[in-house]
Amino acid sequence: MHARPGAAEAFSPCAVIPIYNHKDTIAATVRALRAHGLPVLVVDDGSDAATRAVLDALAAEQGIRLLRLPENQGKGRALTAGLVAAHEAGHTHALQIDADGQHDVADVPRFLAEAQADPRAMVCGKPVYDDSVPRARLYGRYVTHFFVWVETLSLDIQDSMCGYRLYPLAPTRAEIARKPLPARMDFDTEIAVRLYWRGVPVRNLPTRVIYPENGLSHFRMWRDNLRISAMHTRLLLGMLPRIPLLLWRRLRREEAPCAA
Repeated sequence: MHARPGAAEAFSPCAVIPIYNHKDTIAATVRALRAHGLPVLVVDDGSDAATRAVLDALAAEQGIRLLRLPENQGKGRALTAGLVAAHEAGHTHALQIDADGQHDVADVPRFLAEAQADPRAMVCGKPVYDDSVPRARLYGRYVTHFFVWVETLSLDIQDSMCGYRLYPLAPTRAEIARKPLPARMDFDTEIAVRLYWRGVPVRNLPTRVIYPENGLSHFRMWRDNLRISAMHTRLLLGMLPRIPLLLWRRLRREEAPCAA
């Protein structure tokens, strides 16, 4: 039986890390998460032998669980498997974080505090970049920001592409069961929009994001941008029948402060 995520005493978070060949950065990320007391579930998305060896050594440490996919299936499939496994293990929340060292693990307590303040909410990282960010990637994000604001009829999700966020697992697992999620880089945006449609509140948390020098990126400009374009087409079509509900929710939120 799963604990009720609304009960503060039942708050049971973990971290889920998808990995594909980031052997040089995964150990530091995992151990930093463990230093914050989080159980860690690493999902190996068909990595090479060198990365598998690193993961085998990590899996022998306390509080670290390794889930292996038989072949590379994409970030979205790895995260889906990890989120389902975390829910089945009895966790109420899962912190998604990348394996490549981009994200500031020092912000883990802030993510957890936001989730404890509102256990129903999805806590989305809002990147604060330094000069290492590629300009093309930075400007391209604004296109997705615009479409997400249209797809949700709100500005509530301030960055849907950041891979550093915390999910309430009960509604996330229900949404996964309702309809499969994308297999690759379009996962992050689609699940954020679909959880918002489901009525999951959103909290945005500014967090430092870096692009390490000589870092390994699996983003493929043309292929993944085509997938993202197809995703926005799906989401825009999915938004149309939800317009009355989204507008009603927005009206209720705007009326709430007046009633208070």
